[in-house]
Amino acid sequence: MGSKIPESVLVVIHTQDLQVLLLERADRPGFWQSVTGSKDAIDEPLELTCRREVLEETGIDASRFVLTDWGQQNRYEIYSHWRGRYPEGVTHNTEHVFSLCLPAIEPVRIAPREHLQYQWLPWDEAAQRCFSPTNVEAIRRLPTRLPG
Repeated sequence: MGSKIPESVLVVIHTQDLQVLLLERADRPGFWQSVTGSKDAIDEPLELTCRREVLEETGIDASRFVLTDWGQQNRYEIYSHWRGRYPEGVTHNTEHVFSLCLPAIEPVRIAPREHLQYQWLPWDEAAQRCFSPTNVEAIRRLPTRLPG
């Protein structure tokens, strides 16, 4: 069994005109998602988790852009094929939703161990492409969440 902490972030990276960045998982080809990742330590602040994961997975320095905490938590059952990453008996994860607004599309440098490719898509197409219901919901809510 693993030691992964069952508390994570979902970071929907998008532009002002609602182009959304999606990544294809290396361990599950065909599974597209936004940036996700678990805390490295129980006391790691969620904003730090977001910034770290965005940099690791995309090469984008999130500190240069507007990161918004939606104040939304999703609790869901961990897919069985990923449960081995967590301590024995852990079956659920708590996910905190954030968005990262960029002024325009940025170059992306994917982490090859984690992702096969990336795409920038209009928000409605991105929502249709995602495998995770919580990711789909977040992208569908994105037009109402744009920074003022």
